[in-house]
Amino acid sequence: MDPIRNPYAPGAGQRPPELAGRDEQLGAFDVVIERVSAGRPERSLVLTGLRGVGKTVLLNALRSAAVRKKWGTGKLEARPDQGLRRPLSSALHQAVRELGHRDADSVDHVLGVIRSFAQRDAGVGARLKDQWHPGIDAPAVKGRADSGDIEIDLVELFTDVGGLAADQGRGVGVFIDEMQDLGADDVSALCAACHELSQSGLPLIVVGAGLPHLPAVLSASKSYSERLFRYQRIDRLSREAADRALSAPAEDEGAAYTAEALEVMYAATGGYPYFIQAYGKAVWDLAPESPITADDVAVAAPEAESELAVGFFGSRFERATPGERDYLRAMADVAVDLGDVDDVPTADVAASLGKKPQSLSPARDSLLKKGLIYSGERGRIAFTVPHFGRYLREQAI
Repeated sequence: MDPIRNPYAPGAGQRPPELAGRDEQLGAFDVVIERVSAGRPERSLVLTGLRGVGKTVLLNALRSAAVRKKWGTGKLEARPDQGLRRPLSSALHQAVRELGHRDADSVDHVLGVIRSFAQRDAGVGARLKDQWHPGIDAPAVKGRADSGDIEIDLVELFTDVGGLAADQGRGVGVFIDEMQDLGADDVSALCAACHELSQSGLPLIVVGAGLPHLPAVLSASKSYSERLFRYQRIDRLSREAADRALSAPAEDEGAAYTAEALEVMYAATGGYPYFIQAYGKAVWDLAPESPITADDVAVAAPEAESELAVGFFGSRFERATPGERDYLRAMADVAVDLGDVDDVPTADVAASLGKKPQSLSPARDSLLKKGLIYSGERGRIAFTVPHFGRYLREQAI
C-alpha cells in the first residue's frame, strides 16, 4: 500500500479522517448552540474520559461547530503550574475578535476589562516584563475584574463578555482542555461564574474536557456543580463505529478491509480511537495490497505495538521515578489478581508492595499530579491510560 496515501493520523489531539462514534455529542452540542443563541437557558458542558479516547479531538470539533455558527470562541489548556487569568484572557481576547462587534466603544470596554483581569495576576507595581501584553490596545478598565478575588473578577469578566455577545445575537464558547489541572481557587471561580451566567441567561458557555475524576474535582469545589454542568463520558468506540473509523478513510483511497481483518483490529485496539489510528497506520504501510486481511494485521501488529510502547505508554512511564514505577507495576498486578478490573484498592497495592499505605502516599500523590493515575472514589485508583497495565506487565516479562 502506498504510504504517501496513508489516511490514518495517530497524533495527540489530531483529528482522525473519520470522526466516528461521536454523532450524539455533536448533535447535542448543535442543540445547545441554538438554544443559547435564542436566549434559552442551557448548562455548560464537561467531557470526561481516559487518555486516548479523543476528548481533545471532540473538544476541537465542538469549537468548530460554534465557529460555523459565528460564535466567538477561545481555547486554553490548563496546567498545574499556571493560573487561569492569563490563558483565559488570551482565549477571551480571541473570542471577542471573532464576534466582530460593530460598536468600537463597547469592544474597547470589554477588551479593557480582559486586560485588567489579566494584569491583576502580575500584582500592583509589577515590572514591565512581567505585565501581560496580549496585543490589546484598549487601556485597562479600573475597578472591573481587577479586585484580586478570582471569583469576583471572573463573574464580572464573563458578564461583560457575555453581554457583548448578546448584543450580536450570538454566543461565546470557552473551551478548556485538561480541565482537571486547574487550581482549586480557579475551579471554584469557574463554577461560580457559570452559576451566575446560568441565572442571568447571558450567552456564554464553558466546554471542558478532562480525566474521569473531573466531576469529583468540580463537586468538591462547589456542591451545585453536579447540576451546573452537563457531563458526557467519552469512551471507546462501539464495534460499528470502530469499523467505520477504519473503513471510511480506506474507501476514500480505494482500499478496503476484510471482515476478519476488522474483527482482529477491534480485538487489538479495544475500540480506543488513538489505538485505532496507530494500528491503521501500521497496517496500511505494511499491507501489500487491498483488501487488507487478518494476516496483514498480524504482520503489522508488532510495529503498531512498538510505536505505542514508545510514544504512548513509554513517554508516560519515563516521567515516573523508580519508586513510582514500582507503584504502577503493583497496580497492574493487583488489577489482574482481582479479575482484570479497571480500578484497584490502594490498600491492596500497598499489600502487594509489602508496605503500609501511609508510606506510599507521596508516590501516589505524585502520580496523581503527573496525570498517570486518578482516583474516582476514595481508597481506589486507576490508570488514566487504557491498556497501561497490560503494557507494564509485558515490560516485566
